Amino acid sequence: MARLSFNWIPGQFKTSSLYLVVALIVFGAVVFVLFRGHSGAPQEALAGDAVHKADAAENPVEPTGGVAGETQSQPGASVPAQPHPGLSPVGGAANVPAVNNEPNPAVADILSKAMALKQSQPGRIIEARNNLNDALKLPMSPEQKQAVKDEMAKLAENWLFGPAVFAGDTLCETYMVKRGDLLQVIGRRQKVPYEILMQINNIPRPESLQAGRALKIVKGPFHAKVYRSTFTLDLYLGDMYVRSFKVGLGKPGYETPSGVWRVQENGKLIQPPWTDPDTGRLYKKTDPDYPLGSRWIALDGLEGQAKDRTGFAMHGTKEPEQIGAAGSRGCIRMYNGDAVLMFNLLTPVYSHVEVFD
Repeated sequence: MARLSFNWIPGQFKTSSLYLVVALIVFGAVVFVLFRGHSGAPQEALAGDAVHKADAAENPVEPTGGVAGETQSQPGASVPAQPHPGLSPVGGAANVPAVNNEPNPAVADILSKAMALKQSQPGRIIEARNNLNDALKLPMSPEQKQAVKDEMAKLAENWLFGPAVFAGDTLCETYMVKRGDLLQVIGRRQKVPYEILMQINNIPRPESLQAGRALKIVKGPFHAKVYRSTFTLDLYLGDMYVRSFKVGLGKPGYETPSGVWRVQENGKLIQPPWTDPDTGRLYKKTDPDYPLGSRWIALDGLEGQAKDRTGFAMHGTKEPEQIGAAGSRGCIRMYNGDAVLMFNLLTPVYSHVEVFD
């Protein structure tokens, strides 16, 4: 049998070992790079940051169980939209009258006749109101549109916010209070908050309602249309325009979603605690820098970009200089006095807020 011989050469072994080590290092580096591209750690950390920022924009912290914003709200099951008189389809372009640069003679005539009706003896307030509301559906110049709305807001101080009930009004009527009647129940029956009935009837406390009293009641619900381009909120009773408010809306990256919202059930709160989702700080109403102002009206998204969205609200503000500007995290900000009035007008579940571009 032939003998195998192996001659060991020290230098040759060292060189081979060096090549082997280098090859192993290169192989390990290639494997690391390849698998790093598929591993989750660095990429998921970046993606996670983006997701959290998007969630913060879409779902500002909302009150939960009486505490506003302790946890970030997640979209839940959609709530079927309820038919609502005067509510336009999502987008609403068909219901927004065209704007002309030139005055519309028909609108000018309606405005002139409305002024005459208002000043007649007795004043034909309801006829003037109805004619002006019909005029809002016509194309008109921006100046005419503002004039019509201004006149209707003045009329609303009488037919809606004043104690009198005018002949021919289908939106307000007189109710004779019976023994055992509760103001809260009367308001619920009419789909309006009892607070507005207290306001227009000069009732200091709900329990002071007395049997036999003639009570002015309003047939609700109220709803609102918000226009992002003008930072304006228009208030309606049914399909009747009432008046306008300036509002603050979402800043870039946190734009207030367009579409149809409704006032959340049990979503109306007075100065609830609120946790800032960015800093984690809990604010209470007694804090001098409490940010939510006088009222919080939580909203549920029904249609359009708003669908299934929660965490948004109408509320007051400690920064009135941002009304008429884009400065919120997506909520609709109002002057504190206006927020109180909206709190007294909007009814959970029944009142809708529609946001247009």
